[in-house]
Amino acid sequence: MAEAEKVVLAYSGGLDTSVILPWLKETYGYDVIAFAAELGQGDELAAIKHKAMQSGASKCVVKDLRKEFVEDYLWPLLKSGAVYENEYLLGTSVARPIIAKHQVNIAHAEGASALAHGATGKGNDQVRFELTYMALDASLKIIAPWRDPKFELTSREAAIEYAKKHKIPIEQNKKQIYSTDRNLWHISHEGADLEDPANEPKDSLFIISRPISKTPDKPDYVQISFEEGVPVALDGQSIDGVTLIEQLNQLGGAHGIGQVDLVENRLVGIKSRGVYETPGGTILVAAHRTLEGLTLDRETMHYKQQIALKYAELVYYGQWFSQLRNALDAFISVTQKNVTGSVRMKLFKGRSTPAGVKSPKSLYKVDLASFTMGKEYKPADAGGFIRLFGLPMKMSSAFNNDEKR
Repeated sequence: MAEAEKVVLAYSGGLDTSVILPWLKETYGYDVIAFAAELGQGDELAAIKHKAMQSGASKCVVKDLRKEFVEDYLWPLLKSGAVYENEYLLGTSVARPIIAKHQVNIAHAEGASALAHGATGKGNDQVRFELTYMALDASLKIIAPWRDPKFELTSREAAIEYAKKHKIPIEQNKKQIYSTDRNLWHISHEGADLEDPANEPKDSLFIISRPISKTPDKPDYVQISFEEGVPVALDGQSIDGVTLIEQLNQLGGAHGIGQVDLVENRLVGIKSRGVYETPGGTILVAAHRTLEGLTLDRETMHYKQQIALKYAELVYYGQWFSQLRNALDAFISVTQKNVTGSVRMKLFKGRSTPAGVKSPKSLYKVDLASFTMGKEYKPADAGGFIRLFGLPMKMSSAFNNDEKR
């Protein structure tokens, strides 16, 4: 009897992958190795090995990837300034490449010939997983059940019924069936009543942040120190990246910071509505941007803003392991050489605002910025500058006026 083909499944223990695991065995006879990545999901992974084995996995590999996630994914993302469509801080997008990378590694270690994921056929995640697979080992077979004609569990209700039939423990029920994704950087909420953009998110939806109406009436302040664009300390105390984000999530979450309700443009051409909670990330992005304002020259800062738009697309589109992102990281690293200093942030009623910034690399000079004229700046010089700067407009205006005569 031929040995069953081994497949490594990206396994979260959520509804989709909980039913996909036994479905892969039942439908095709695969030997399923479940892989769960610890990226800061709280207690979601507490019993995941038992659940995976109970659901039919031959093996379950759980890896704590939080340190790698912060240092190799979140910090580059933060330094880039990337934000998708003005609001989304890319919490789910940036997590998929690290999961897919370790899936490939496990496939090599276990002698598996295939990789599987539970992303839907309408979503972005299928692209993010599969582009990473292709970039790291194009020889591995890709299994996407949601695109398989035999897969009939294409609604939350059908998946819940399948789970009950196969005695698979799940947290979702038909009354509350939000699709959520959680890691250190954020938590996302989709589906159910959120599918109608006219519906306001319920207060009960929020998990790591309070509704604004229930936040304190007194602000908190936190000082974040950076070295070359990387956060290294809170309130003067050195701290590792994982703990830093966890503490900022608690501080920011208490004040309702980082709540985003967004209708976004998916890569596959569909508009979708998601509600995101990113308290720590929102504070860090605002603090980092403030420090860059003090330490980057105008031309570099303005060009970097253009780069950030492209970087956000690359992350959102699943092109983390592309040559272009590597090239942009090289540019960004140069821009961050002087992004060193500390920023004091005020946390209050859903807002994270700068309350003071300082840097040994500051380009801001009080004497030069002052309205009081000093010897280092001669106002008369501005006249010649303005005449030369405006010369193209002057010539264009004269030409247009001549044509009107």
